[in-house]
Amino acid sequence: MDRARRQRVLALLPVCLALAFSLTAVGSSYWCEGTRRVAKPLCQDHPEVLHCIHYSSGSRDNGTRAVQYIWETGDDRFIWRRFHLGLWQSCEESLDSTGEKCRSFQSLTPAEERGVLWLCIGAEVLSILLTLTSAIVLGSRVSHHSSGFHWLKVDASVAILMVLAGLLAMVAHMMYTTIFQITVNVGPEDWKPQTWDYGWSYCLAWGSFALCMVASVTAASRYTAARVELAEKKSVRKGSQLSQRNFQEPKSSEGVWETEAAPSPAGCSLVNISEHLPSDAKGKVSVC
Repeated sequence: MDRARRQRVLALLPVCLALAFSLTAVGSSYWCEGTRRVAKPLCQDHPEVLHCIHYSSGSRDNGTRAVQYIWETGDDRFIWRRFHLGLWQSCEESLDSTGEKCRSFQSLTPAEERGVLWLCIGAEVLSILLTLTSAIVLGSRVSHHSSGFHWLKVDASVAILMVLAGLLAMVAHMMYTTIFQITVNVGPEDWKPQTWDYGWSYCLAWGSFALCMVASVTAASRYTAARVELAEKKSVRKGSQLSQRNFQEPKSSEGVWETEAAPSPAGCSLVNISEHLPSDAKGKVSVC
């Protein structure tokens, strides 16, 4: 692999990484993780549940009314269940610890914030499409052995596409962060988390934004360097052409010098050169 092809592959690498990070983050449900405090069910109602409230029952003297004695009080009446959510759904551990129970994240958000959530999803999808377009364009640059002004257009297009993709991703991440925090504060009571933090999908999403900006800056620097190099080549070419014109040999005169023989002493003749001298001067050369 020659040096130019290696540089093209290195330029394509951050774009492909940004695309992979974005696809993984959007498709996963680990943008936020945390725990919820849930009341334990009665063991009689859920015999398969490991963590439940044990109670004993008795009857009064006439046996007409049953009395339940629950021995767990305070925080012992609750269990902690982990949950995670993304752009599409929120999942948490089931009571019997055999799997997860998921529901749509849109159903958890307040009604007035659902439009913002769809804008967030739309911005994420558009950012992925722009990154994919940049990857295709740079991939064609790697596979084809061409040079010249065409690749200047490619670098300029990639720089614009990647900066737009990065800005859209940044706006989408900020909108999602705001929507999640609002949902935590005013969301349904049976979902509100006690503790939460951002997950690995959220980190991947911001990593994709950083890679988009790096790819954009790299493409812009390549474009600038190529334009400067082309300008220098043009100036050198023009300078060489001017120097060749200045140092060309003058053409030989097609005219014949007019000579006039004049008498001279000692067998010499004087030749009159009148064509290549000023009009007011006469030159004579003695030829023996």
